[in-house]
Amino acid sequence: MKTSKVFLLVILTLSSLCLVYIQPVNATEDSWKTMAEMPTARSFFEVAAVNGKIYAFGGSGTNTTEEYDTETNTWTTKALMPTARSGFAVAVFQNKIYVIGGEVNGTGFTGINEVYDPITDTWETKTSMPTSRDNPVANTIDDKIYVIGGLLESESAGDPVVSDINEVYDPETDTWTTKASIPNAVYACVSAVVDNKLFVVGGETFSGGVLNQIYDSATNMWSSGKNMIVKMHGMAAAATTGTLAPKRIYVMGGMKALSLALEALSANQIYDPEADTWSTGASMPDTRLGLAVAVVNDIVYAIGGSPGYGEVQYEPPTATTWQYIPIGYIPEFPSWTILPLLLAATLAAAIYRKKLHRTQTQQSY
Repeated sequence: MKTSKVFLLVILTLSSLCLVYIQPVNATEDSWKTMAEMPTARSFFEVAAVNGKIYAFGGSGTNTTEEYDTETNTWTTKALMPTARSGFAVAVFQNKIYVIGGEVNGTGFTGINEVYDPITDTWETKTSMPTSRDNPVANTIDDKIYVIGGLLESESAGDPVVSDINEVYDPETDTWTTKASIPNAVYACVSAVVDNKLFVVGGETFSGGVLNQIYDSATNMWSSGKNMIVKMHGMAAAATTGTLAPKRIYVMGGMKALSLALEALSANQIYDPEADTWSTGASMPDTRLGLAVAVVNDIVYAIGGSPGYGEVQYEPPTATTWQYIPIGYIPEFPSWTILPLLLAATLAAAIYRKKLHRTQTQQSY
């Protein structure tokens, strides 16, 4: 065999062995792990992921902002949200987090639009949403933020009105427009974007559990998907990207829609947008409603929320952080280990080549 071929073979063999060796061992799919607790226990708040970190906002009557570093498993307190509120929606655009709408403590529903910059740890106020709403959902598609559904304050001081409004914010121009209304007005639902389609799932309408409603921003049209296995509200959801885990929407926790039992669930319902099918994953370690969920590197983090309603009263919020490894997850190799190992393989191959050359030289005499 020629020396060059031996050299290449050794490099490829050693490199393959190194890559197998460095695979993470704590990446068992469909499994849960308890992580560091959030500093502030809370429920009915929101989170967003930017650059590998998760930011938790508001909830439980607070304007607290806290950052979770998934690599170091540590929490840090950040600049307070200017307006304390709950029931708002969040969306990310160009690594900034937009916190929109909700209910301001003691003063009613709002359309306030405040944006947080994780790099500078500062807040800025933008043009308010035209329609003040509580409990809408928000998602970013093609550089626009879609804020859908929620509750409107009743003009006659009665019960709030369920909204079908779909208002779109352009961060570049700081302006709002209106798009096609969602077919079934809804609040306390969840949403996620997969392949530029927006899925609005679960929630309440005051007349029953709702459908899986799908919005196509390119056509400004709505369609329907298959219902959840268990119709719920008060849950949380996020989507994996298809990079390290299959593209799926994970809907976790909550309680049954229109249920008189008011019991939280530990459910982990998984939606496949391409196949339009639902399945279940390993249940959360405990029941939760009003929790928040985010995805970083296709790993799901379920944070906070309340265990539910006890026999007498509502159980207080928690600070729990759980990590969930999705079904079909493929571990990511630590990039910092690959180069040294490849250098070691190259060195080993060079030594072998030198030895081979010496042997060939000796044989020629």
